[in-house]
Amino acid sequence: MTADLVVIGAGPAGLAGAVAAARQGLDVAVVDSAAQMGGQFYRQPASGLGARRPRALHHQWRTWERLRDASAVSAVRFLPGHHVWAVERDSDGFAVHALVGDEQREPVVVRSAAVLLATGGYERVFPFPGWTLPGVVTAGGAQAMLKGGLVVPGRRAVVAGTGPLLLPVATGLAAAGVDVAALVEAAGARDVVRHGRSLAAKLPEGAGYAVRLLRHRVRLLGRHAVVRAHGEDRLTGVTVAALGADGRVRQGTERRLACDTLAVGHGMLPHTDLAQTLGCRLDGSTVAVDDEQRTDVPGVWAAGESTGIGGSALALAEGHLAGLSAAARLKGTDPDPARWTPAAKARTRLRKVAAALDAAYPPPEHWSEPVADDTLVCRCEEVTAGAVREAVDRLGAGDLRTVKLLTRAGMGWCQGRVCEPAVAGLAGCEPTPSRRPFARPVPLGVLARQHDTAPRRGTP
Repeated sequence: MTADLVVIGAGPAGLAGAVAAARQGLDVAVVDSAAQMGGQFYRQPASGLGARRPRALHHQWRTWERLRDASAVSAVRFLPGHHVWAVERDSDGFAVHALVGDEQREPVVVRSAAVLLATGGYERVFPFPGWTLPGVVTAGGAQAMLKGGLVVPGRRAVVAGTGPLLLPVATGLAAAGVDVAALVEAAGARDVVRHGRSLAAKLPEGAGYAVRLLRHRVRLLGRHAVVRAHGEDRLTGVTVAALGADGRVRQGTERRLACDTLAVGHGMLPHTDLAQTLGCRLDGSTVAVDDEQRTDVPGVWAAGESTGIGGSALALAEGHLAGLSAAARLKGTDPDPARWTPAAKARTRLRKVAAALDAAYPPPEHWSEPVADDTLVCRCEEVTAGAVREAVDRLGAGDLRTVKLLTRAGMGWCQGRVCEPAVAGLAGCEPTPSRRPFARPVPLGVLARQHDTAPRRGTP
């Protein structure tokens, strides 16, 4: 299959980019691992579930409807169930390699003149004793279960961590009938007020969540953190404690909350695997782009959370600009200022809001101090916090790569996506994005078939 532009990711950024480019006459294909458009933010329940009011699960339903309808009108081709594992440049442009099918063993290749990376982000969770118990899920995971499966993870929940994602998760679970015992937020009111001017545009949305929390009698514990999860075969409760001004646990403030579900998250990180494989420059942990959302690799654009965590509105603006730029540049012209300027102004404004949110909800300091040595950090390889500390303190590891070699932390199925921030924090190292040849596990048979067309010895 071929297209002028392949968009990887069918979330807000990807769909906005696809629509903008298609309206300018490009043949656009959108590939995504999910069965439906929308990404995590606009995740939809499967049609077989017969959801009568799916809009009740979203607070931007009209935006989604406009985006979905525009995709259909613009003749954007959507390729669902495509799990992209690599993107290659060649003399003809780009080859997007994906796996399809229930077992993800059937390879397909989509070729294009240009690529828009709208790969989104993933959650960061710092470990604590008991975090591997059944019943402990990520905040986004709980939201995905509700939006995509119309199910809740338990009857009584605690939502904990830090960041604006916790608000819709807590209110969504409460509206679905879950008894939300508390919303435990590491940031405090002062952290938010300090950036109040920059966050003024978010106040109505925040106030709406506050009203819903009050309506459902959800306690908000600011400047608190979960320090331990309890249970044998599954979660039965958590211990929460107040945090001091320095971010450390205040001794004597611990209290136990009964629950069968803990939805926890400590912010988001950008997906950059495909960008790194292509050789795109990173700016810290994000894909570096110019004013047109172009990376430093010709023919590759990036938009949305991969260029910096900023929410759906910013992703829509960036995706729109990337689509306009890709359409113009492939035609050898400049983007039309009439279509460009409003989105560019929105992007500037929304990036300031995103920066303020980052400052108001920083990763909790000193989170690693209460983590006992026997706490699992890398689930895939069963590496404990004690093993990471030993690699640094006794074996002399001074960077993440050495810790990985000494402990195997990060060598499992997730390739460090879950454990790397925790390993870095425990080791006192800066996270360093690692360049991998593949963005996801690939069967050896698929790799072998990539070269089946090469002539063999003794054949004409």
